[in-house]
Amino acid sequence: MIWNRTVQRREATTLATVFFAALLLPAPSWSQGASDFPRRALRMVVPFPPGGSTDIMGRVVSLKLGEQLGQTVVVDNLPGAGGNIGTDVVAKATPDGHTLLMVAVSTLAISASLYSKLPYDVQKDLEPVGLVGSIPFVLLVNAALPAQSVKELIALARSKPGQLNYGSAGAGTTAHMTGELFRSLAGINVVHVAYKGNAPAMVDLIGGQTQFMFDFMPSAMPHIKGGRIRALAVTPTRRSAALPDVPTLAEAGVPGYDVDSYLGVMAPARTPVAIVARINGELNRIAALPDMKERYAREGVEPVSGTPERFRTYLQSEIVKWAKVVKDSGARAD
Repeated sequence: MIWNRTVQRREATTLATVFFAALLLPAPSWSQGASDFPRRALRMVVPFPPGGSTDIMGRVVSLKLGEQLGQTVVVDNLPGAGGNIGTDVVAKATPDGHTLLMVAVSTLAISASLYSKLPYDVQKDLEPVGLVGSIPFVLLVNAALPAQSVKELIALARSKPGQLNYGSAGAGTTAHMTGELFRSLAGINVVHVAYKGNAPAMVDLIGGQTQFMFDFMPSAMPHIKGGRIRALAVTPTRRSAALPDVPTLAEAGVPGYDVDSYLGVMAPARTPVAIVARINGELNRIAALPDMKERYAREGVEPVSGTPERFRTYLQSEIVKWAKVVKDSGARAD
């Protein structure tokens, strides 16, 4: 009995020593500041397939961000569920700055209203890091379609109710809701066809399986220049310097139409403020680089910079804006 009590006291003393020694150890690395960040390669999750504009810009920005940080930034395409699969992976990742998300802000905003249940909370589980660019959508038609203008496309759709198809990167994506807004404001009856990403949707537009679609300018530009598709209008209220002769939808006969999309980088919630500030600073520097401005211009993208707070405010305004569009369209993705 005496021996057992002695052993128990020794074990208790050992456990107490280990416990208090553990308290003196440094906190887990994700809670530290940015002094030793980054310690390894970063992962930039793109929640869409390769070939779309989010992927194109994700790779452009990731390459420069890696150069600025002195570490490789690996692009990881995780498509599915309108971008929600990849977004959820980032929302649940360790908040140490080594896992990031390249996303169209409007896609996040739309998901907040389109899905009754999401595995993550847009505003609670993700941390805005920085906006990187503004990308207009372009209204595109198959080159063989007998519609040379927006008014002619609307007239064609009205003459063939329910017979024209428009494709998108997937149900609930910005391209889908952009098309729904066009359908509503133009007063036409058209059929939405959801694809698993912009690239397969573009293949079917070129092939004539669909008649029109809305796409981000970077992924559309090579096909426009190649004559495989025709651009009828851009979606913001300003024309694009990359397509100066293409009117806005408001100019072309759809008053009140105004859709712009910003791309941004996000991190898991609770990522240390110092690390968020470090990445934000690098993104702002990237946007100001002459070679990046030239690359953005070729893609039809306007560089955007600013604070994480600006990003957060913009996200909140987009959630309100798209909630109305989703409600008016009656679209649900559950």
